[in-house]
Amino acid sequence: MANRLYALSMTLMIIVVSMSGCIFSEPSKVGNSDQGDTYPSIFDRHTLDWKDNHTFSYTLEQGPYYALDVQEALIEVDTSDVWETGPETSEVHLSYWLPSNTLEGETVPVIAVISPYFSYGTQGDESTPTNIVSAGRGEFIFENFIPHGYAFAQVAVFGTELSSGCFDYRGAGEGWGIHNAVEWLGQQNWSNGNVGLYGKSYEGATQWEAAAIGSEYLKTIVPISGTTALHPLLYKNGSAEARSQVMHMNYFSSTVDYNEDDLDNVCPDIVEGLFAGPVTYGAGELDPYMSNYYDERSHIDKAFENWNGSVYWVQGLQDWNVDPHQVFGGPIGVNWYQDYIDSGYEIRGILGQWEHNYPDQWTKHNAQDSGYGGEAIHNMTRWDWAQDLFEWYEYYLKGNGPKPEAIAQVQRNDGQWRIEQTWPPEDLDWHTLPLSECSSSGAFTGGGAPVVGGGQTVTTVCSALSETEDLQISGLIRLHLEAVATMDGGQIFAELRDSETGIRLGHATMDIRYHAGGYEPQTVLPSQQVTMMMEFQAIDAILPAGHGINIVFTDTGEDYLAPACGPSCTVHILPSLSELQIPRIYRDSSDALITPQSLDAANN
Repeated sequence: MANRLYALSMTLMIIVVSMSGCIFSEPSKVGNSDQGDTYPSIFDRHTLDWKDNHTFSYTLEQGPYYALDVQEALIEVDTSDVWETGPETSEVHLSYWLPSNTLEGETVPVIAVISPYFSYGTQGDESTPTNIVSAGRGEFIFENFIPHGYAFAQVAVFGTELSSGCFDYRGAGEGWGIHNAVEWLGQQNWSNGNVGLYGKSYEGATQWEAAAIGSEYLKTIVPISGTTALHPLLYKNGSAEARSQVMHMNYFSSTVDYNEDDLDNVCPDIVEGLFAGPVTYGAGELDPYMSNYYDERSHIDKAFENWNGSVYWVQGLQDWNVDPHQVFGGPIGVNWYQDYIDSGYEIRGILGQWEHNYPDQWTKHNAQDSGYGGEAIHNMTRWDWAQDLFEWYEYYLKGNGPKPEAIAQVQRNDGQWRIEQTWPPEDLDWHTLPLSECSSSGAFTGGGAPVVGGGQTVTTVCSALSETEDLQISGLIRLHLEAVATMDGGQIFAELRDSETGIRLGHATMDIRYHAGGYEPQTVLPSQQVTMMMEFQAIDAILPAGHGINIVFTDTGEDYLAPACGPSCTVHILPSLSELQIPRIYRDSSDALITPQSLDAANN
């Protein structure tokens, strides 16, 4: 009787909502409330019992199947047209586990992790090979999804573990090997032809490499802070991260075994990678050759053209390893997340205040400092992550259940979660703050312009933006900074802080040669005045009523190198002619999404 009353009440509610004609009129109404009895509503998950005593999350129900013994495969790939010099054929090595329902002849979808990290490291201290379920990566899929009737595969990219060929760091050769592995997984007699990928960081990059070639078997990817393109990973508007000088060679030195077999791993791209960082850092606009190197290693744009699948985007808003501008940002006005939606891709997102971590990686969440996600720890770990992902894979790999809603789950810097239809939200308002209304302190020239660089710092202090209401920031803050160059170079690193608490809200960085924004430098002459079109990394934060903001300008910041031209290339900034544009939204407590949390797994 209770079930019939429930069904009747749901039917009446659906009729009322459909007659209103405004089912998405309020953000609080967005969510998978139409799932009926198939899955619990996302708004009810906090009332359910979750397994929260492990290092990762679990689905609500354990599946009925078990994993069969591991099997291995070597896939021969024609690489005669891939490298200028290198082997004519190469092999991709993978290991896979089938669920027990395949013994009855059932075909199953495959979830794969594709990585350079199998047997990674110096001799005697390598990580596990592909035929051992990897802790922290494969274990989560193995324990959650094989019992529900999924096959699981671990794939080593070319030049790593038992895969032969060149170690082609994010290059076309690596992508070709990945594509062939996806094709093989989709064509096996135990496969239903649907392949999904999973993984964080480099293992997110391999997903974009697969999508860039566009296999018909690749149905969905779930990149977790995954690199979408190499150049934006290492450079932001011309500012170079310290690791940009050594990335390629660091990986190569950790994947080879230092014996005669390594000769097959050495290709021209290795040499290019050795010089890519230093040349790009030092030469800037005088370096057209390196653009070919980086173009080859840009994958999200190629996937946009070549692939037709779905994306569950996961990004840490406090991630300094794979910055949010890999998804949100790049050249001014670029937002890959929205671009994919606008082009008809089925997209879902979860954006937490974690660093370079999974949504349920609570032991790492607990290590975050104030201003770097620390204020959100108490509500950060998503113990419903496995269930959320299960519902995604069930639909896109098996065709089971309702279609997951195209929503973005977003966490604010104080820990509060909410649901948006996209991010940044489409209903934001731009609050313009002229820096002429603020005061600046620092080293001033005779002309009255404060100087940044050569050890000199400028701090701009702005009084309360509102005395009566909180300011909710959601998006990419824009700073149009008037600046005067002393030579063809110089750099600004701007950090935004709450003036009352000192808590860091976000940062932006730019080489003055890239003042127009994006990746195209321009020669800047001494005494030339330009407008630096700076864009902050993604921010979702609240500035309480009565609080102002401070902007601290230096010539370098965390993770970034000082300008290549040295301490003499200072930049004169003109705050009185500059302005800050803040993306603002209006939400209240009714918009909050209550998520399942564990007091034992949060640094309260």
